[in-house]
Amino acid sequence: MTRILGIDPGTRITGYGVIDSDGHTFKAVDYGCIKPPPKARLSERYRIVFEGLQQVIAQHSPDEMAVENIFFCKNPASALKLGQVRGVILLAGSLAGVELYEYAPRRIKQALVGRGGAIKTQVQTMVMHMLGLTQVPEPIDITHALAVAICHGQAATDPQRQDYLV
Repeated sequence: MTRILGIDPGTRITGYGVIDSDGHTFKAVDYGCIKPPPKARLSERYRIVFEGLQQVIAQHSPDEMAVENIFFCKNPASALKLGQVRGVILLAGSLAGVELYEYAPRRIKQALVGRGGAIKTQVQTMVMHMLGLTQVPEPIDITHALAVAICHGQAATDPQRQDYLV
């Protein structure tokens, strides 16, 4: 079994999901989110996300970490902020010696639902089904993080898996 930490990056909410997977079966270990205070300066939010992820990594010792990639952002300022928080997340994983991977949202949806244009409720349903959860994890950022982890777990047998290394 491989322990995977999936991350859905955000400056307001960063979702995380820890699963164990053998590439075919998936077991939820822990999930949650890191929510910096909404009025905190960006530098403070980045620090809170960094320290929060350090705690999750220390508690669960993941073998691998998968992060959702930036796919599309209408607002350039939002894209920059999201890119910066992704940098903080990648740094936390790198400093802990965790192997890092990234996946585009369409790739994640395709892995779980079978098509890249899947809607959020379809992804939520598949996350619940694949992990045997009785209710949808809230907020949605947690579900996204678990979906990233499942996508990465499924990629264990993908011959092109190295293409997703960061």
